[in-house]
Amino acid sequence: MAEHMSQSELDYPFKLLEYFNGFRVSKVVFSACELGVFDLLLSSPEPLSAQHMAKDLGTSIDGMERLLDALVGIEVLEVEKNNGTTLYSSTDVANLYLAKGSVKSLHAMIIYQSQTIYPLWNNMVDAIREGKNQNEKTFGHPTEEVFQTIYRSEEEMLKFMGLMNSSWVLDGHDIVTAFNLSCFQNIVDLGGCTGALAREMARVYPLSSVTVFDLPQVVEMAKKHFSQENDAVAFQAGDFFTGEIPAADLYILARIIHDWAEEKCLTLLKKIYDTCKPGGGVMVVEAMLFENRRGPVMAQLFSLNMLVQSEGRERPPSEYTRMLTKTGFHSVQVCRTGKSYDAILAIR
Repeated sequence: MAEHMSQSELDYPFKLLEYFNGFRVSKVVFSACELGVFDLLLSSPEPLSAQHMAKDLGTSIDGMERLLDALVGIEVLEVEKNNGTTLYSSTDVANLYLAKGSVKSLHAMIIYQSQTIYPLWNNMVDAIREGKNQNEKTFGHPTEEVFQTIYRSEEEMLKFMGLMNSSWVLDGHDIVTAFNLSCFQNIVDLGGCTGALAREMARVYPLSSVTVFDLPQVVEMAKKHFSQENDAVAFQAGDFFTGEIPAADLYILARIIHDWAEEKCLTLLKKIYDTCKPGGGVMVVEAMLFENRRGPVMAQLFSLNMLVQSEGRERPPSEYTRMLTKTGFHSVQVCRTGKSYDAILAIR
C-alpha cells in the first residue's frame, strides 16, 4: 500500500482519515433522510433557517444546525446569509435523489442502508471470522433463513422492495440497453420484485411481453404498493427454487445469483435452461468483480455485504460464464455498464 502513496500522504494520512470517517458521512445523509430534511427543503419555495427546520421536524435547534452544516460540508446542501440569518437550501442533486417526491429518489435505498445494512455491518468482524451471515446476531433469525429474515415483517419487506425499486429506477435503463433484446418476444424477470426493471424493459421493448415472477407475498405487496396505471408488466406468483417457472424466450436474473452459493445457482440455471425455448436466453445482472478481484471497490463492498447478509458473493465474469456454460448455455456476452451493475447474456 505504501508504495502507492504520495509523500504528503505518508506525512499525514488524509485518505485514511477520510476512510475512517466514512461511516459518519453515511450517517449524516441517513439521518437527514430519516428526519425529512430534504423533503422539507424541496417543498419550501425559499431557503430555511435551522430554527425553522428544527421546529417543523421536531428536533433541537443545536442538533439541526450541526447536521445542516455537515450537509453543507459534504456539498449536499447550500448555505447563504440574509440579514444576519443563516439559510439552507438543497442542491439539485439532493432534490433529485434524496427527497422522497422525486421520480429518481433513492430515499428508500437510504432507509434500507441505514436501518438494515448498517446494523448488519456492525457485526462484520464476526461474519469474517465465521464465514457466514450475521442475521441471527443482528435480527434474531437463523443464518440459513436468508429471505425469511429479509421478509420478516410487512414493514421490512416494504423496505427491501423499496431498495430494489430505487436500484432499478437508477440503473434500469443501462441494464436493459446493455444488449439489443428486441428479438425476445416473451421476457420473464425471475425475482423481479416491484417490477421496476421489468417496466424499464417494457418501455424499451414495447413489442415484447414482460412478466415478473416472484413469491406470492412479494407479488401481493408489489401490486398493492408499487403498481402503476396502465401497467405494461404482468405479475405471476411462484417460487423459482421449489416450483415450476413459466416458459419464456428470455429470463432475467437481476441481483439473484449473488445471493446464493454456487450449488444453488447451478440448480436454478439448469432449471432455466431446461424450461427456456431453443434460441432463447438468460440475462444475469450483477455487480461484477474484475478478473483479478482488485476492484471495482463497489463490487468488493457488495461482496462483503453478501457475506454479512446472505449465502452468496459477487463474482468476476469468468465465474458467471463457467456456471452458464456448465448448465448448457453458450454464446456468453459480457457488458460492463460503468455504473453499479453489469450484464451477461447467454443463449440456450
